[in-house]
Amino acid sequence: QVQLVESGGGLVHPGGSLRLSCAASKFTLADYAIGWFRQAPGKEREGVSFISSRDGYTYYADSVKGRFTISRDNARNTVYLQMNSLKPEDTAVYYCAAVYARLCSRYESTYTYWGQGTQVSVSS
Repeated sequence: QVQLVESGGGLVHPGGSLRLSCAASKFTLADYAIGWFRQAPGKEREGVSFISSRDGYTYYADSVKGRFTISRDNARNTVYLQMNSLKPEDTAVYYCAAVYARLCSRYESTYTYWGQGTQVSVSS
């Protein structure tokens, strides 16, 4: 069964860092464009960061630009989201999503596979 599994969430103080992982089973993530999305309580899900499948093109939402970094480790079949200088407004459930395509997209409807989400809480 094709599966994406996120991990690495947790509780962190403002200014702290977390690294989220998105691991795939039953398919090769290197062939897929990947997106990280998040959903805060009472808010719609929003796109955070995206990476294309082959050329490494990346995109970041303005709210996280300069603080978050998306990357791939094809040998581990995993995509990461390094989150630095975390703020309380970054608190949300974070999801990774994959689509068999070269180009990444900011739109949820583009993505075929979704993980179950991992909670990130930023609080003092």
